Amino acid sequence: MNSNWIKADWPAPDFIKAGTTTRQRGKSTAPYASFNLATHVGDNLESVIQNRNQVRTGLSLSNQPQWLEQIHSTKVVLLPTNESLPKADAAYTTQKSVVCAVMTADCLPLLVTDTKGTCVAAIHAGWRGLADGIIASTVKKLPVKSELLLVWLGPAIGPEVYEVGEEVYDAFTRMDEEAKQAFKPVIKPASAKQHWLFDIYSMAKLQLGRLGIANVYGGNFCTFNEKEKFYSYRRDGVTGRMASLIWIDKN
Repeated sequence: MNSNWIKADWPAPDFIKAGTTTRQRGKSTAPYASFNLATHVGDNLESVIQNRNQVRTGLSLSNQPQWLEQIHSTKVVLLPTNESLPKADAAYTTQKSVVCAVMTADCLPLLVTDTKGTCVAAIHAGWRGLADGIIASTVKKLPVKSELLLVWLGPAIGPEVYEVGEEVYDAFTRMDEEAKQAFKPVIKPASAKQHWLFDIYSMAKLQLGRLGIANVYGGNFCTFNEKEKFYSYRRDGVTGRMASLIWIDKN
């Protein structure tokens, strides 16, 4: 998995395993080429199953990751669960070998643990979930103080290309003056509607800081610009999904 796995670069305990897949070296064909892990985007199901099996064997997982039906919500699920595909946008666990997973192709994945590795969580944060509080909803579920948490920001669309309109800008700034720091106005003709470049990494860091979380890592990727490495829904429309995974290793 070395060539299609980005290991989280953070000072978590060694038995905390975390990272994000890339789009490389899988079985899917265009426009999903080639390591698509999503079953809901129109890809050949057998190809997705082979890719998912490659994740399990390549990362030596005891169990398949717990996939979610992501709905851009603030719902958080405790794992393990009896639901085969829970509707949620974050998952957490305190049990060994239970793999939390979220899928993205521009949205921001956040992987979370604590300094002692007693719990892990994976968060899917699109702009809507971020504005509604998916990060805070997840942190409140974790059985440790927020100042003991470590967070790694996985690959998302970068601030140089993530252009948004008034709906997104207003969702964050209507009641929060400080949130304006994450937006840069786009120069357009006077007759055009105002747009902004949105720094989703910066917004996540702002929210994490307010929750008392200072140990934040990652956030150096751009799914839109790094075409060889990542899927991007904004860039390609019909495309695959990467997975961000975290688990407490059985050893």
